[in-house]
Amino acid sequence: MKKILALSLLLSFLFLSSLLPASVQAQESSLPPTFSKALQVAGIPVQSVGVYVQEVDGTGQVLASSNAAMPFNPASTMKLVTTDAALELLGPTYRWKTQAYASGSQVGNVLQGDLIFKGNGDPKLVLENFWLFLRQIRAKGIRDIRGNIVLDRSAFDQSAYDPSEFDGDPMKPYNVGPDALLLNYKTLTFQFVPDADKRQVSVVLDPPMSGYPVRPPRLGQGSCDDWQGKLQAVVDTDGASFNGALPASCGEKTWYVNPYKMNSTQYFGAVFRQMWGDLGGSFSGGVKDGLTPPDARLVAEWSSVTLPEVIRDINKYSNNVMARQVLLTIAADILKLPATPERGARAIQSWLAGKGIDASGLVIENGSGLSRNEKISAKTMGRMMAAAFQSPTMPEFVSSMPLVGYDGTMRKRLKDQSVAGQAHVKTGTLNDVRAIAGYVLAASGKYYAVVCLINHPNAPRGQAAQDGLLQWVYENG
Repeated sequence: MKKILALSLLLSFLFLSSLLPASVQAQESSLPPTFSKALQVAGIPVQSVGVYVQEVDGTGQVLASSNAAMPFNPASTMKLVTTDAALELLGPTYRWKTQAYASGSQVGNVLQGDLIFKGNGDPKLVLENFWLFLRQIRAKGIRDIRGNIVLDRSAFDQSAYDPSEFDGDPMKPYNVGPDALLLNYKTLTFQFVPDADKRQVSVVLDPPMSGYPVRPPRLGQGSCDDWQGKLQAVVDTDGASFNGALPASCGEKTWYVNPYKMNSTQYFGAVFRQMWGDLGGSFSGGVKDGLTPPDARLVAEWSSVTLPEVIRDINKYSNNVMARQVLLTIAADILKLPATPERGARAIQSWLAGKGIDASGLVIENGSGLSRNEKISAKTMGRMMAAAFQSPTMPEFVSSMPLVGYDGTMRKRLKDQSVAGQAHVKTGTLNDVRAIAGYVLAASGKYYAVVCLINHPNAPRGQAAQDGLLQWVYENG
């Protein structure tokens, strides 16, 4: 009797399954044979790959799906989550404001008090913008500052940050920590110019910094392998010394460095002193952290570029520092509290829940993907992208991603394939991780969200499989 009942239930299930829409049946659809073969050649087991391909502008049919609900490390494709949330929560016209306040009195061109800079997390307060901001302050008649420079970073929580935590290489620019008054990505650029006739190397520092000496390296011989290591660099609060040699065979070289031994206040102060002096101003006080006094008066305000311009830099060129700033901006703007990554993550999870997107496996540590802990499933990412395609901010979001075969991190991939120029795709790369996520305009005229997350020691060999998947969607979608 039990066997008859079980058989009856099985037949009923099969009958009901045949009535399901094609899009539902396709949730566990098989992978394209060419993709599966490429994974096999790369030595990557299918269970180490999450795939989700969904039509976004029609029936919502799922074209391919495998391990779609399983959380994977997405590497830099996590930036799509952060930037999509920012576009919808902050709005496409959002701009960061950085204010300058004055305390005390101004007598003629002398400020008898402090000049306070209050930041709100501008990810792109680069040197040229800061120079224009200081010109606004000079235009208000302030030349001589007799008090201190006070830096108000209260928009972001002042938690300790370890630049060596991720990969043990704190001098890498991508390991710069978030800062409500982030200036020039807190990065130093050293340009090394060897002169064979004079047997010496000159070094140009950008930005120029008041009271920050640079000791150049010797001119050496031999190959240019590991030229940065051969420089024996010491970059700290007192200056930069290159105690080794630059091989003459290297020619001119440029090195971008996070001066992690110099805190953000010291960096800001050295740049300010140099620029303020260059603008004809004088200042002999100190530079310190603090809060804006209630009675301080607004002197000038700098307005950043709009959010879409920022997320274009983040997604096309995978800027980790800017992505961290955006996650914290979401937290500060939505929760009206000093921003932390945890608060930013909660705001994004609530945003996804409001869209009816299951994000139970989502883990956001910093919003940039430069993390061993961040997780998301291919299905969560794919459904988010399908929803984004129907959003009013869709044009800004899609155009922020690299155009396959043409620019950003996809400029050298699939150049000779028919999908080139027909897809916007964000890439993600970490040790043991290769990820892609984006949109493909298929030859049929239909748009598809495509997500492929590979987590495996052989992941670096998986690029051919991912490129083949994009081409397959173009041809078969």
